[in-house]
Amino acid sequence: MKNLLAVVVVIILAIGYGSLFVVKEGTKSIVVRFGKVLQDEQGVTEVYEPGLHFKMPFFDQVKRLDARIQTLDEQPDRFVTIEKEDLIVDSYVKWKIQDFERYYLSTGGDRFQAETLLKQKVNNGLRSEFGSRTIKQIVSGERSELMDEAMEQASGSSDELGIEIVDVRVKQINLPTEISESIFNRMRSERAAAAREYRSEGREQGEIIRANIDAKVTIMLADAERNARQLRGEGDAQSAKIYAETFSKDAEFYSFLRSMDAYRNSFNSKQDVLVLEPDSDFFKYLNSQSGKQ
Repeated sequence: MKNLLAVVVVIILAIGYGSLFVVKEGTKSIVVRFGKVLQDEQGVTEVYEPGLHFKMPFFDQVKRLDARIQTLDEQPDRFVTIEKEDLIVDSYVKWKIQDFERYYLSTGGDRFQAETLLKQKVNNGLRSEFGSRTIKQIVSGERSELMDEAMEQASGSSDELGIEIVDVRVKQINLPTEISESIFNRMRSERAAAAREYRSEGREQGEIIRANIDAKVTIMLADAERNARQLRGEGDAQSAKIYAETFSKDAEFYSFLRSMDAYRNSFNSKQDVLVLEPDSDFFKYLNSQSGKQ
């Protein structure tokens, strides 16, 4: 009897435990009974909010689904512009579950499967938008418009997955490596050619400036030389005038001073030798105190 009672208690506990399920915060759940999603009397799928809920034990399966906004960070993909130029585009998608029944039926509740299907639809929208624009339009100012239209296209096709696309963003747009290297090489060549042109113009301007400076220097030196000659001529004239005035005041004294200067300069060194007659005019002040013969 005790064993039977224990078995009954265990069965009751198992049924009670199997009748309860908990929906955690940030998730929502649907119940599948005999392969069909459980619906209410109005035929609307019953979506269970976070909390404690009841279900039919053994027959009902609870499918817990993440109700938060998810991020699909795609790997960079190659897109072609209207100019038939390739671009490597890095983008991401913000999405969440809108219709839980449709999401479960189309993806089996598998997030990886859902993101794989969603990526195809978003890429189709981006491919269409990139294919209708030039590189200049994409880079210069139409990126926001491009992302909005791509999101609109992807949203229309993602409804069948039960997914709502919240946002589509392009993080980075690059050229393929081989094209980037070609462009960089061309830019280097253009910059090198421009640098050579600037250097050539600089050398030309430098020669012009140096020629102008040399001409100015030549003119300035000629003017300085002319002024110097003029000053020396004026100085010599002034000196001659002073000598003349001095000589006219006392010719004998002036002659004596000039003779003394001549003696000093002539006998400045012991090795100086003069061959002159003793009665030469050069020695007149040595032979006579008055300078007379």
